[in-house]
Amino acid sequence: MKRFILVIIMMISTLGVYSFKMNAIDAKKTSYASYYHDKFNGRKTASGEIFDNAKFTAANRTLPFGTNIKVTNLNNGKEVIVKINDRGPYHSARALDMSKAAFDEIGDINRGTIPVEYEIVD
Repeated sequence: MKRFILVIIMMISTLGVYSFKMNAIDAKKTSYASYYHDKFNGRKTASGEIFDNAKFTAANRTLPFGTNIKVTNLNNGKEVIVKINDRGPYHSARALDMSKAAFDEIGDINRGTIPVEYEIVD
């Protein structure tokens, strides 16, 4: 009987840890975002796609290619959905490099970076 109870406790603990990890992946994150310079138009991204500053795409160091994320400008509350198709940015203070079109949708392109919150969407 003691073993049975111990097994049940272990199973519940394991499911709890698994649940916590899954929620941590889907959690909202805050950081800064910048945008690509026009000189990158037509170049190949890390995913193999050709970069186009007019599309709503972004780069992130860890999210899988093809992941759609909702990015919210923390200064004005505007939102945009972008697809991850590249790696970067390689500046430790930023989590996203967005296409110019996506950045312009939620912020002012005369500013180099904006504070953002982002989360994965289906």
